[in-house]
Amino acid sequence: MLFTAPAAPASAGVIPLFADVLRSEARKLRTVRSTWWALLAAVGCNIVTAALLGVFLPGRLSAHEAATADSVRISLGGLHLSQVAIGLLGVLAITSEYGTGMIRATLAAVPQRRLMLAAKALVLAAATLATGIAASFAAYAVFQAFLPAGDAMRTTLATPGVLRAVLGAGLYLAALALLGFGLGAVFRSSAGAVAVLLGALFVPTILVMLLPQSWQDTVGPYLPMNAADTVFSLRHEAHTLQPWAGLGVFCLYAAAALAAGFILIGRRDA
Repeated sequence: MLFTAPAAPASAGVIPLFADVLRSEARKLRTVRSTWWALLAAVGCNIVTAALLGVFLPGRLSAHEAATADSVRISLGGLHLSQVAIGLLGVLAITSEYGTGMIRATLAAVPQRRLMLAAKALVLAAATLATGIAASFAAYAVFQAFLPAGDAMRTTLATPGVLRAVLGAGLYLAALALLGFGLGAVFRSSAGAVAVLLGALFVPTILVMLLPQSWQDTVGPYLPMNAADTVFSLRHEAHTLQPWAGLGVFCLYAAAALAAGFILIGRRDA
């Protein structure tokens, strides 16, 4: 079902109009089944994977391996699956309307295209940020709960770096959703935007492994996935960016996609 904000007269203020559009877009996002399935998949993948790792992994690690393991990164192992669901949600938040033709009704109600796109992005960011942070903290808590008492991988949120890594995972998912949203606004096709999103995440990391080591050390840290990985890793590895710098680089990719979407939406027909 399509919900659109009522068309406002030209004399209406921008802030009241934006508030109306925000409410409309929030209603749209929460009444689409794919939204709930994607968010549920993101939470479920994180929690179920964390529980399985907490139960089965400790018995397979030696004392030295357990002591040196990045327990936070292990607890967030489900992120590799949940990121796909969140990225897909970001794409569908805009391309689903293009696919059904409902974008014409939306733009008829809100002719200010960039204002409409900003409202969609803000609603999506709020939903995925809340879900991503909740899913990350839940996964960490579940993993710790299933670890045997006295296990070397046990940590608390007060352990240096743990809170940053868990929180960073949630921030990464929100940024990923916006990256998918920006690509969706650019390509206006679900299949095309998803293909570019997944390709941008995984293909460069694979290709750079074919380069000489010096090139890997120089270029590798700035690739999307490599940059993002640092923020939800407990330990900093050589030839990688610092955690917040890595998240910042990933956010620049999302910002570039969003900027392209904002430019193109004002220059193309619906």
